[in-house]
Amino acid sequence: MYKNFFKPMMDFFIALVAMPFLLLLCIPIAIAIKIEDGGPVFYCGKRIGKDGKPFKMVKFRSMKVNAPDIRLEDGSTYNAEDDPRVTKVGNFLRKTSLDELPQFFNIFVFQMSLIGPRPDPVDWLDKYSEEEKEFLKVRPGITGYNQAYYRNNADAKLKIENDIYYARNISFLTDVKIFFKTIQTVLKRENVYVDKSREESAVSDVAEQNKEGQTSEEEKNEGKE
Repeated sequence: MYKNFFKPMMDFFIALVAMPFLLLLCIPIAIAIKIEDGGPVFYCGKRIGKDGKPFKMVKFRSMKVNAPDIRLEDGSTYNAEDDPRVTKVGNFLRKTSLDELPQFFNIFVFQMSLIGPRPDPVDWLDKYSEEEKEFLKVRPGITGYNQAYYRNNADAKLKIENDIYYARNISFLTDVKIFFKTIQTVLKRENVYVDKSREESAVSDVAEQNKEGQTSEEEKNEGKE
């Protein structure tokens, strides 16, 4: 009863009540993003939704325009403090998780939930086994078990195991625990970036991107002289 009725209804009413306050908070964030580099305010990426159906998840853009997609060996997203793809405003938004605020609009249209498994990119769907797809029976969340207790330090295998556990054990009490643990994790800025031991597979790619960026800057400067 909670999973299929009370949970989605609670999500809807929370999003509805929070909407005016979120709009007030979103305005200065949007202005800051626009002022920094003039690029789009939002990033809309295709993600895997409930029952494996794709949807567009909305976030505040935290990366430079046309930044390359860099993954770790397990296929998870590369995320580090010295990532040259991230803007100055984006770095702050990530540390505070404010980049996720626009996803309340996804909740409002029943694409997401406040608490649930974080949605993966659509290319992950073919990587799941039939047993692992069990967690797709619930709506993805703005935060979830992994984000509350691991944030960005759970590898792909552990993330899926935790998502399956959550899908099998959804309850109001579990959601309340995850909600308050998430607040604690964000305020303490715990596990904002991936564990150093998991970065090795992407370091060379990032270094190459950084080098290319420096080369382009040098070329521009040469052209001005």
